[in-house]
Amino acid sequence: MRSERSPLLLKLAAWGGVIFLHFPLAIIAVYAFNTEEAAFSFPPQGFTLRWFSVAAGRSDIIQAVTLSLQIAACATIIALLLGTLAAAALWRSDFFGKNAISLLLLLPIALPGIITGLGLLTAFKTVSLEPGFLTIVIGHATFCVVVVFNNVIARFRRTAWSQVEASMDLGATGWQTFRYVVLPNLGSALLAGGMLAFALSFDEIIVTTFTAGHERTLPLWLLNQLGRPRDVPVTNVVALLVMLVTTIPILGAWWLTRDDETVAGGK
Repeated sequence: MRSERSPLLLKLAAWGGVIFLHFPLAIIAVYAFNTEEAAFSFPPQGFTLRWFSVAAGRSDIIQAVTLSLQIAACATIIALLLGTLAAAALWRSDFFGKNAISLLLLLPIALPGIITGLGLLTAFKTVSLEPGFLTIVIGHATFCVVVVFNNVIARFRRTAWSQVEASMDLGATGWQTFRYVVLPNLGSALLAGGMLAFALSFDEIIVTTFTAGHERTLPLWLLNQLGRPRDVPVTNVVALLVMLVTTIPILGAWWLTRDDETVAGGK
C-alpha cells in the first residue's frame, strides 16, 4: 500500500537539507549589515551599510577582486576552447580509447582539489615554471574544461547530424555550417558552461593555494582574514559579494540548460 505521507516527508527532508546547507551563508549575509558595536553578538543589534563603503575603499580588496576576475576570465576562455573541441571530437568520431579520454577529461573535477594542486605544483617545478598568474590560470582551466565539456557534449548529442549534412548539401562551406548551424545550437550550452566555469574559477581556493606563489586571489584574501578578528565585518561583506558573484552565473547556467535531458555519460 502506498503511503500518502511519503511525498510530504520527502519534501520536508529536501527543504531541511537546503536549510542546513544555506544557514551558514544566511548568517554571513545578515552580519554583513551588522553594526560595528555588535559585530560578534547574536542576534544582530543594528543595521548599517558602512562596511560596504569600507570594503570599497580597501586597495587590497580591490586588487584581490581584480586578480580573481582576470584569472577567471582567462581560465574560462581556455576552457571554452579546449572543452568545445574535445566535445566535438568525441561526439563526431569513433576511435580507439574514446571512453578512456572521456574519463580522463572528467578526472580533474572528480579528484580532490589537494591532489590536483599538488600534481600541478610538482609539474610546474619539474619544468622550472614559478608559481604565479600563469600557473593559477592553468590550474583553474584543468577543472573548468570539464564543466564546458559536459555542457557542450550534452548539447551535441541533442543535435541531429542531418542538419549539418543538409547545410553541406546546400553548398555551405565548413565555416558557414559551423557559424549558421552548429554554433546557434551550441550557443546556450557554451554560455552556460562559460558562466559555470567562471563561477568555479572565481571562488577556487584549494588548487589556487598550491599554484598562486606570491599572488593573492580573493579566496586567498578571505582565508588570510581568518586571523584578523577585527576585520570580521568587512570580511562578511566581501564574502557576501563573492556569494552573489558566483551564485548568479550558476543560476544562469541552470536556467540556460534546464531543458537538457542528456548528460555527458548518457546515450
